[in-house]
Amino acid sequence: MKPDTAYTLYDLTSTYFESDPPQDENDKRRFGYSRDKRSDCVQVVIALIVTPQGFPLAYEVLAGNTSDKTTLREFLRKIETQYGKAERIWLMDRGIPTEEVLQEMRHSDPPIKYLVGTPKGRLTRLEKQLLDKPWHSARPGVKVKLLAQQNELYVLAESNDRVQKERSMRRRQLKWLWARLKQLSAMALTREDLLMKLGAAKQTAPSAWRLVHIEVDKLKASFTYRLHRENLRRVRRREGRYLLRTNLTESDPAKLWSLYLQLVAVEEAFKNLKGDLAVRPIFHQTERRVEAHIFVSFLAYCLHVTLTERLRTLAPGLTTRSVMEKFAAVQMIDVHLPTTDGRQIILTRTTQPEPELKLLLDKLRLQLPAQPSPRITTAQATSATAL
Repeated sequence: MKPDTAYTLYDLTSTYFESDPPQDENDKRRFGYSRDKRSDCVQVVIALIVTPQGFPLAYEVLAGNTSDKTTLREFLRKIETQYGKAERIWLMDRGIPTEEVLQEMRHSDPPIKYLVGTPKGRLTRLEKQLLDKPWHSARPGVKVKLLAQQNELYVLAESNDRVQKERSMRRRQLKWLWARLKQLSAMALTREDLLMKLGAAKQTAPSAWRLVHIEVDKLKASFTYRLHRENLRRVRRREGRYLLRTNLTESDPAKLWSLYLQLVAVEEAFKNLKGDLAVRPIFHQTERRVEAHIFVSFLAYCLHVTLTERLRTLAPGLTTRSVMEKFAAVQMIDVHLPTTDGRQIILTRTTQPEPELKLLLDKLRLQLPAQPSPRITTAQATSATAL
């Protein structure tokens, strides 16, 4: 990769509201796919573009029912207009780019490079072609296969850690579902109640449900179930595997894999927004206040990532969260002192840091602001009744 290449990480998330659905049809608060598992609440979608270090380049608040794949084209134009044309590599997860937009990126001037995840359906179509390709080591515990096709390079990656994690999750779900089906088969239920309970089991363990073949009697409240071995074999083959696609000329598996791992930066940004910076839930009722709430959270994130980068340079052993907890001990208070002529002297004072915090401030080369000068209020007007 060229040293002046710009890496652009793009992803979306949603945040929900503790409020009633809006009456205005143009309001951005809408029901949609909830990444917070709160489908009962209206939400907005937040699109965010960051650098690999986590520094934000742009963000947008979209309607809560916005589809991920409809957002990329506008952001491509926005970044080019704001920062000019440059050699950029866009890193995205699957579900964001469409085939049409990827084709536009390939044929733009200059061509826009990308490295994106792909839906698992494409892995099904390419499985036979990838079968004979040799594995290459990208890093310890990660191996990849490369498949060049129509000016693109497909990268099939398998992570040992991810295999173990996904296999454990699948076994846990399947074990629960199998036990639940055994319980239901022994219950005396009406056919309607049986269907309701089967539906609830499917909602609880959707991935495991696809691995079990269930047949419900058309007349009686009974059913049979058995393991769908073909589906299980297919799932086992794909556990811990990712299919990536790129129009980069880079063919080093280690570099391609390390590039894709940079998406962790934007995922970390969303984690910080929803965690330490508490962007959710939102209680505001008007769109203007909603936009302001997210804007303040975005500014807080800018400060958060700046502090993170400062810590990386000056105090690498500390985390941003631990530093913020220490800074929380510093408070600003107003002391009101009445005078004999009815006025008030207002002293705005910052609490003095403890020795440990003072050492941290010195380490980060930061200084608390000087204590502001006192303010004095004007005398209150004497009421007419007192004269």
